[in-house]
Amino acid sequence: MKHYLEAWGLKGLLWFASKLPAGLSSRLGGTVAALVGPCLPSSRIADINLHRAFPTMDRKTRRRLVRGCWWNIGSTLGELPHLPDLPEGAATGPGWRVLNDELLHQARKSGRPIIFFSGHLGNWELMPLIVARYGMAFSPFYRAPNNPLVDQLLCRLRRHIVGTPVSFFPKGKQGARDAVRHLARGGYLGVLGDQKMNDGIEVSFFGHPTMTAPAAAALALRFDALIITGHVWREGPARLVLEVGSCLDPKDHASTARSRHDMIRHLTQLLNDELEQWITKRPENWLWLHRRWAKSCYRNKKK
Repeated sequence: MKHYLEAWGLKGLLWFASKLPAGLSSRLGGTVAALVGPCLPSSRIADINLHRAFPTMDRKTRRRLVRGCWWNIGSTLGELPHLPDLPEGAATGPGWRVLNDELLHQARKSGRPIIFFSGHLGNWELMPLIVARYGMAFSPFYRAPNNPLVDQLLCRLRRHIVGTPVSFFPKGKQGARDAVRHLARGGYLGVLGDQKMNDGIEVSFFGHPTMTAPAAAALALRFDALIITGHVWREGPARLVLEVGSCLDPKDHASTARSRHDMIRHLTQLLNDELEQWITKRPENWLWLHRRWAKSCYRNKKK
């Protein structure tokens, strides 16, 4: 019954959001989340993460950024039903645009396998839609919700947003095997690589060691794939920018590593460094609510 109630609640919120103009839906979702979110226990995790990433930041600024984080989450939810209809390049109001899209054109012309790498920044659900319109619809790795009904609802919504049939690969052994087969058949893959993975590899993030998923680097090496990085950031309510960051070719970094394991670690560190730059530039756009570092960092810590 709990699963049904959660799914019906989410479906009702999305239906309500769809009946509002995109800008209003974004503002309303952000306002409600910014009022309620800071009172929830997960905001304590966000505050610890901010203090760990920016140790000289004062408490007032951290609280402001926690509110900004919740605003971004609420806005993202309010925007979801509207993403397929947002115009490209609108001068004002809701819409989206792309920076550095020449990297997307070059990657497509290369004819090589491509892995798209990003994080939970801005409205991260927009990136698959935009990349699909450049002719490279990708199938993402994702962390499946514990509620299978919510999982089904979100997968249907994401397929509608992209506008073309795509597969979804839940994190785990079976998802990894399916992703390998997908790349081997010439498909494109998407990875959100900013969450902790206990059985990953240890690299640095904001100057602290943390376990990180090596999937993007390992698969790029295996399939001689390019890694295109990018993230979405906000200009205003339902007004979004996809900034393409870089095109990493594993061949260009072969001389810096002595073994395949070293190469995977080196590439994963480069991706973490890029994530860190994006987050530092617009910290309120990142999802600070998950435990990014070891569990010991979150024990007996006070706000």
